[in-house]
Amino acid sequence: MKDRQQRVRYKTKKVSSRKRLSVFRSNNHIYAQLIDDMKGITLASSSSIEDSIKSKKLSRKETAELIGKNIAKKIISIGIDKVAFDRGKYKYHGLIKILADAARSEGLNF
Repeated sequence: MKDRQQRVRYKTKKVSSRKRLSVFRSNNHIYAQLIDDMKGITLASSSSIEDSIKSKKLSRKETAELIGKNIAKKIISIGIDKVAFDRGKYKYHGLIKILADAARSEGLNF
C-alpha cells in the first residue's frame, strides 16, 4: 500500500503546481483537506467528525458525498477552483469516488 501512496503523491506533486486535495479514509471516518505544498499549510478541511456532519446520522456514502460538497464550497469560497486530487493509498472507487464526484458537482475542477 505504501508504494501506491508514494507513487500517487509523487505524480500529483510533479505534474501539477496546483493545491492538493488530499483524502484520508479510516474504518469509521473520512477526511478531506486542501494543502498548499509550497508553504506546507492546510488551507481548508472537512471531515465526518465535525459536529454539523456527525449530528445528521448519515450512511457512509451519504457522509462522503456531504464532505465532498462541503470541502468544494470551502475551497471555492477561498477563490480556488482548480486543484490536484490526491487519493493517497486508496483506489478511485467507492467512498473516494463518491467524494470526488460530489466535489466536482459543486464546481471544483481536477
